[in-house]
Amino acid sequence: MKFLDQAKVYVRSGAGGAGAVSFHREKFIEMGGPDGGDGGKGGDVWVEAVDGLNTLIDYRYQQHFKATTGGHGMGRQRAGANTPDVILKVPAGTQIFEDDNETLIADLAKAGDRVRVAKGGNGGFGNAYFKSATNRAPRHANPGQDAEERWIWLRLKLIADAGLVGLPNAGKSTMLAAVSAAKPKIADYPFTTLHPQLGVVRAAGSSFVLADIPGLIEGAHEGHGLGTRFLGHVERCAVLLHLIDVTSADPVKDYRIIRKELKAYSPALAEKPEIIAFNKIDLLPTDEIDAKLKDFKRRARKTPLLLSGATQAGVDDAMKQLLTVIETARRKGRPADEPGMSSGEWRP
Repeated sequence: MKFLDQAKVYVRSGAGGAGAVSFHREKFIEMGGPDGGDGGKGGDVWVEAVDGLNTLIDYRYQQHFKATTGGHGMGRQRAGANTPDVILKVPAGTQIFEDDNETLIADLAKAGDRVRVAKGGNGGFGNAYFKSATNRAPRHANPGQDAEERWIWLRLKLIADAGLVGLPNAGKSTMLAAVSAAKPKIADYPFTTLHPQLGVVRAAGSSFVLADIPGLIEGAHEGHGLGTRFLGHVERCAVLLHLIDVTSADPVKDYRIIRKELKAYSPALAEKPEIIAFNKIDLLPTDEIDAKLKDFKRRARKTPLLLSGATQAGVDDAMKQLLTVIETARRKGRPADEPGMSSGEWRP
């Protein structure tokens, strides 16, 4: 299944059915009076988050969703049928935006959250509704209410507890494959990961979801490389695992490049708890690693972990540290990354 995290769709609710103008006609009954029935209600359009989905690929092939018009009223006071709602099923973590792709309508953070994005029109009254002591033979009925229509954007932010960030070829995919059952593409060249990957990590008797984000490069916030398009998928994370290739000529420079891109994308993302780790320690002798570690502490004033995704050295300790931060965030019940309605009806 291909990964798609953004889609633009057109939605239109159903218009209300028209009321009927009718008079009762039956043998031996004079002046039977008005008996036009009411029109039925048009269908609403809802967006609902459900389990079992992790992509918006379905909305690449179908972009138009229209509810049907309510049934029209008929004689003998027969009301028109209400028409069914149209429900767009999306993965949990999907945000809904207006046509400008900036105005947030709703944030469906968990399965079961739903929002109405287009309200169906009510049916019109038939002429029987207007009968009164002074108007015994009304010859008019109401048309149904008009439908609502709009274009909306669906934007998916994956639900993950921790996120892997780093330059291309820092070993993020190898790390994800080592700690989970995920099978990301792994190769000895940059940009092997083109879409976010998820894996479930089990550590210390508990579990959490780890997201691997395609590597950033210098100038990503200006659109270089794959840009910062996929950084939105780690905005909901409780902690970031920042992997640095220890074989790099200047690990401090690599670290600062990523920190600069995170801050340019979102100051809130840059302020998230972070665990720094030197990866690929199996490729260098111990004395060279110690020298780079000492230089990093002096220049960056931070102490990275030492680990290897290939040999899994130090990996268990790193996962336990991630779990500690995640469980702390779970106990605090961290708020969503952006304000917005989680369910109900959208109101302009």
